[in-house]
Amino acid sequence: MVSPFLKRYGSALNRYKWPCLTSFLAVVGLSTAVALQPPPLPQYRAEGVLVTTNSAPADDEESTQSQAPSVVSENALLSERLLQTVAQDLATIPIAITPQTLRDHTQVTLENSAEQGQQISVAFTWPDVDQAQVILDRMFEAIVDLSLEANQAKLQTIIEALERQLPAVESTLLAAEEDLKNYDRAQGLALQAAQEGNLLTAIANGQEQQRQNDIALAAIQSQMQSLQQQLGLSPQEALTASALSTDPVIAQLRSQILEAETQLELLSPTLREAHPTLQDLNTTLVAYDKLLEERAEEVIGGNGLVAFANVSQIRQQSALDPARAELASQLVALNNEREALLRQQQVLAQSTTQLTSDYGQLPDLQLERSRKVQQIELNRALYDQIQAKRIEAQTAKAETLSSLAIAEAPTTALLPQTALSPKLAIAVGSLLGLILAGTLAQLLAMVDSTIRTRDDLDAVLTKQGVPLLSSLPTLEPDTQSMLGAIALQAYENLWSSLRSGLGRTEADRFSKVVLITSSGEGEGKTTTAFNLGIAAARAGQRTLLLEVDWRYVSQSYRLGVQPILGPELQSYYEGRSGDPIQSVPEVENLFILPGPGPQTSAAAMLDAVGQFLITARESFDLIVVDAPPLSPGISALVLGIPVDGWVMVTRANYTQRAKLESDLGQWGHRPGFLGGLLNDAGRPKPS
Repeated sequence: MVSPFLKRYGSALNRYKWPCLTSFLAVVGLSTAVALQPPPLPQYRAEGVLVTTNSAPADDEESTQSQAPSVVSENALLSERLLQTVAQDLATIPIAITPQTLRDHTQVTLENSAEQGQQISVAFTWPDVDQAQVILDRMFEAIVDLSLEANQAKLQTIIEALERQLPAVESTLLAAEEDLKNYDRAQGLALQAAQEGNLLTAIANGQEQQRQNDIALAAIQSQMQSLQQQLGLSPQEALTASALSTDPVIAQLRSQILEAETQLELLSPTLREAHPTLQDLNTTLVAYDKLLEERAEEVIGGNGLVAFANVSQIRQQSALDPARAELASQLVALNNEREALLRQQQVLAQSTTQLTSDYGQLPDLQLERSRKVQQIELNRALYDQIQAKRIEAQTAKAETLSSLAIAEAPTTALLPQTALSPKLAIAVGSLLGLILAGTLAQLLAMVDSTIRTRDDLDAVLTKQGVPLLSSLPTLEPDTQSMLGAIALQAYENLWSSLRSGLGRTEADRFSKVVLITSSGEGEGKTTTAFNLGIAAARAGQRTLLLEVDWRYVSQSYRLGVQPILGPELQSYYEGRSGDPIQSVPEVENLFILPGPGPQTSAAAMLDAVGQFLITARESFDLIVVDAPPLSPGISALVLGIPVDGWVMVTRANYTQRAKLESDLGQWGHRPGFLGGLLNDAGRPKPS
């Protein structure tokens, strides 16, 4: 028994034989063209070896570490600049070759060795032996030269970067030094005094002087209190009294006043108050008192002296004897000394406070100066480092070497060539053509959505849970009549299955109505409906074939019945335009109601068919309805016809998998669905 896979594969080859044959012939033709090609020209291979080296001078340890042998890649080795340089150099010989040709004919092999570093094998293939040798020699020279230029360019880049960085670092260093100078100008004396100990000495001396002044002030205060008790005067009053006592005008006025008072005292007992002499004396005394008061104001005013309330006090305080005058002078001197000491104490206190504050700020000043000095040192170190690196890079540039060296000079040899056998090329092409044709057939079959074999149809129905009613044989085509193409036994079996599915018994009063439909065109639903009606009629059932496929003209001519052309739909199904039901010639008990032809109102036709079936059930044992295929927009109308059961017809090479699965999934659970039919399942076996 042939496997389903081989069946599907054979069917695919049969369907897509022309694309497969075309692909097979194309591959065979290509292999034949290759086999007929003339033998290739001899090729020569020039090959040499490069090794990576240390580009720094041998005695420069730091440069050696910074410029250790680097890993070279194929793209870096065969750079566009190298190829352009080699092509221009070869053009002067002259050897005309493009950079792309150089790249295509050059092969680079990289090998890493822990002992010898990276080894680079470079091979160049060319049909001319002399040119191959020259080209690879020039290429090796260019590789070494460009490696040297690259190393020098790296060092030059470093030098330029350092030179660009140097002015900014130098400017920062100068700014830091100027900042330290300004700081020393402002705070240098304080820092120097602190370093030499002068600040602490000044603070201690000031505090000691304040203590000495306090002792002196205490002694002076004691002496002043003693003198004040003896004189009964304050220091200011003593100063005023001394000033008045030493004034000659006041002394003269006091003498004149005393003389006038003496005369007045002597004359008062003998003379009356109205006596002119007494009046003159009184007037003189008043004048003297006024003069004394005015003179006292002149002496006292503006000198910070104490003023007296009346002339008596003036006369009293201005009449100091020498002893009291001496005491007053001492009191005034002590007061002046005390005030001088107090002012000195105030100055010493302010100076000590300022010195103490300066001493408290001294750590901050020292730290600030240390930071500024440290900043200068850092900037100077950076400046010196950049200068050293710049000089080092300039020295290294002058002494640098190439990173690549020629370990083995290029040598040229003839490449061995193996000629391809024409027979072998054609044989391999034929094999590849067969594989390509088979693969193409399989790929086309995979993208084809049509179900191609009976087994695949059976699998789809089983997967959807649809019972298989029968497998109908392949019929011989007959364009005029299909009566001779009936495989009676298969359709009788189908009739038996439908009787079981419909639950028909001899006691049923009314006939059963079966609708035949499919999921697409060309699946044989009309042929199945007609043959089912013939089988039922020959089994003794009064059978009616009802065509309701309103998309096309009637197929009744296949049974020898001519359809009625252009009937009115409503009158046609009501029989008012003649009896539309016609008997089929040569088949007893078989009748057909031909379709009315293409219609525009499917809903109106559905109503007319429904009314017709109500009447027709009483006259026939079986009514087979030939319905149009299920499609969007009419599926609900088709399955809305009042029938007792409906059947889905399928056919290999016509039924679309996705459409069938969609229809069964959407309508397969509708009441009255009896199952599916496998149409065109093969030639019927002779009975």
